[in-house]
Formats: sequence, C-alpha cells, structure tokens
Amino acid sequence: MAFVLGITGGIATGKSSVVQHFIDLGFPVVDADIIARHLLDQNEQAYNEVVNVFGSEILQENGEINRQALGALVFNHPDKLKQLDELMAPFLQESILAAIKQASQNQNLVIVDVPLMYEKGYDEWMDQVAVVYCTPNQQLKRLMQRNQLTEKEAKQRIDSQLPIEMKKLLAEVVFDNSNDLTQTIQQVDTWLSNRKYI
Repeated sequence: MAFVLGITGGIATGKSSVVQHFIDLGFPVVDADIIARHLLDQNEQAYNEVVNVFGSEILQENGEINRQALGALVFNHPDKLKQLDELMAPFLQESILAAIKQASQNQNLVIVDVPLMYEKGYDEWMDQVAVVYCTPNQQLKRLMQRNQLTEKEAKQRIDSQLPIEMKKLLAEVVFDNSNDLTQTIQQVDTWLSNRKYI
C-alpha cells in the first residue's frame, strides 16, 4: 500500500513548486484543484447541482459554467461561498479518495495536493501532512508581487485560509521555503532519501 503524503501550504508560500518537484521525480500527484475543476464539467453530477442552486446566469452560451461569473458571485458573498463549498464537498471528497486509491496501485508514495487540507479535514486521510512554509511577512510580499495586488487585497486572500503558522504547528513535516527554492528542494530530497523513495 502506498504511503500517502498530503501537501499543503498557504497562498504564495511555494507549494506548487514543491509539488512540481515530486512530479518531475515521477511520483503520482492527486491535485484537488484539478479534480474540483473537472467536477464542474457538463457531464458531472456536481455541475447539475451547482446550476440548480445558482441559476442559468452562471452559464456560457455553450452550456458550460462560466467560472469567472460563478467566482464573482460567491467571493463577494460569504454565505453563497459557504453554500457552494457545502454543495461541492461530498463530490470532491469522493473523487479525491477515489483518485488516491487509483494512484496507490503499484506505487510506494502518492502525493496529495490540497490547498485547504486542514480547513476541510483532508488531513485525516493522509499518512502524513507536509506544509510548505514561509514567514507571514514573506507570504504577503510574494503574493502582492506575484498577483499585482495591494496589501489590503493580498491580506484578504491570506486571511481566507488558516494562518500559515498554525498549519506549520499541525504538520508532521515542514518544508521551509523562507530562503531560496534550491534549499527547499534539498529538504524535499532529504525527506525522500531518508524514507528510501529516492
């Protein structure tokens, strides 16, 4: 049975770069964001539920969900965002667990990339959780720079997640990305070689 390592972090802490390194090394990665996107495809049951609740104004002419319209609708209304989250949760959970099971066949290590690992309780299905960490101040600066945001806008996005310091305390493994990415990748490789995966 494969060892399941969950990977999370905060927005702009460097999680995607760490996950990409696992991909480059050939380990299977279950990506919650990709799964969530596919769940809104037209032939999926979640698609029907979302359209039933949020109405046809979120649809494009070809019948596909206009993700920007849906995003604009929910991000300015916390109650609607909560409604969408609750609607998607069972579909997402079922699909992520099925993907882990599928990826675990003939593998000794599976990586599961879930941005809201602790917020949504996915940590209980992982053998360990690794958090990609940088200081809150670095996180703010990186996000402002990367997404061309004001400090206020960047703080709003960061505040919608569990604080990175809290995630660091909860994690069994911490990949510290406070310095440069080369050092972070070395930490990942050390973890992998200590566990005889490379």
